[in-house]
Amino acid sequence: MWILGFNGPSGFSARATAEQVTDGIDGSGLTAIVTGSSNGIGIETARVLALRGVHVVMGVRNVNAGKKVKEDILQKIPNAKIDVMEIDLNSQDSIRRFAEEYISCGHPLNILVNNAGIMSPPFTLSKDNIEQQFAVNHLGAFLLTNLLLDTMKKTAKDSQKEGRIINISSDLHFYGYKEGIRFDKLNDEASYNANSAYGQSKLCNILHTNVLTRKFKEEGVNITANSLHPGVIATNLLSNHGGLLGWFNTFAQWVTKNIPQGAATTCYLALNPQVKDISGGYFADSNQSKPSKLANDEELANKLWDVSLTLTAPK
Repeated sequence: MWILGFNGPSGFSARATAEQVTDGIDGSGLTAIVTGSSNGIGIETARVLALRGVHVVMGVRNVNAGKKVKEDILQKIPNAKIDVMEIDLNSQDSIRRFAEEYISCGHPLNILVNNAGIMSPPFTLSKDNIEQQFAVNHLGAFLLTNLLLDTMKKTAKDSQKEGRIINISSDLHFYGYKEGIRFDKLNDEASYNANSAYGQSKLCNILHTNVLTRKFKEEGVNITANSLHPGVIATNLLSNHGGLLGWFNTFAQWVTKNIPQGAATTCYLALNPQVKDISGGYFADSNQSKPSKLANDEELANKLWDVSLTLTAPK
């Protein structure tokens, strides 16, 4: 329970902040990409990783907003290493441009934080004509990860340091569509339910993580992949809920985490040595948690992987 704040096996509770779960950890020499890092917990994730010495590449849709965040961080951490690069997870062309530019720069990549997302909008298609939540929350992260995997593998081999992929999921994956993933109705506006579609996309994040873990083990690659529930946090992710946002913010101080607490599990998975060699886990409150039964469905995960490869294949 967050309100009571009991410590789990890791020694941390839901009250722990991103700074607390990374206290004393030196991230110098590591490079991380954090998508969606111009808003909410993405900003805090980028700030804390930079505070620990990590070279942070902020992947953002709004470059001007990203540069403002960078300036704010540098005012407090003058020695921080931060770059801002444009990426729109709503567009596969934008994702490919980002990956091409990143690779051409010759940067290593130790940590990939797939943080960017969208929550429960009215039915909308992405720029690639795919239902937006599935496209942004899952396919965007899936494609970006695949495009950067060779860079991560090379970095892990050259540096002899474990690479880490962190996928931001949600406990709302328990409340998606009954069948888990509506492969035959991804773009069906008539049966679309905004909240169920969000849960579906968050289930995909966990299934994606699980297949990555299996592939890394089969290849003997020194990279881990884990997913997480950040907690209930009052951020602009709820902007599509109109009046609900005002009600939510009124009572937020009593029932939610603040942003430093919301970014804690992400930063824990990115840097804390406690999770070395742990892969395929689902975490909450900086401790391992138990996902839904569907999240452990290997057949569903493999089908999602194959469908995702098809939907992200170059046109």
